[in-house]
Amino acid sequence: MGTLSEDMRRVVGEQRLGFPTTLRPDGTPNLPPKGTTDVRDDRVIFADIRSPRRFANLRLDPATCVNVFDPILRKGYRFKGTAAVLKKGDPFEEALDLYRDRGVSSRVRAVGVVEVGRVPPLTAPA
Repeated sequence: MGTLSEDMRRVVGEQRLGFPTTLRPDGTPNLPPKGTTDVRDDRVIFADIRSPRRFANLRLDPATCVNVFDPILRKGYRFKGTAAVLKKGDPFEEALDLYRDRGVSSRVRAVGVVEVGRVPPLTAPA
């Protein structure tokens, strides 16, 4: 994809609640919300605070789609790509800085970093 648009960044920044999809080993979907969703360097990120199963799923199958939606405007985006699970290194530390500002860094065990490939729009008719 290259770069995320300003509107994509706005939606993620304002909402912060994303829904990263993973597949369980039995092939069933897992889609609980993540309130730590953000954008860094044209990648979508989210933290493992209480979701070890989701991160285990990503290690088995890194394909994901993170849906972020503005419920008032009824529009958002599907950030489709491949996720890496980070527990150390510069990208992990940069994400920790963001979560430190939000007061949750001490609980972050890992960070999901999605290399975004496609971003189709997400619209919910009234």
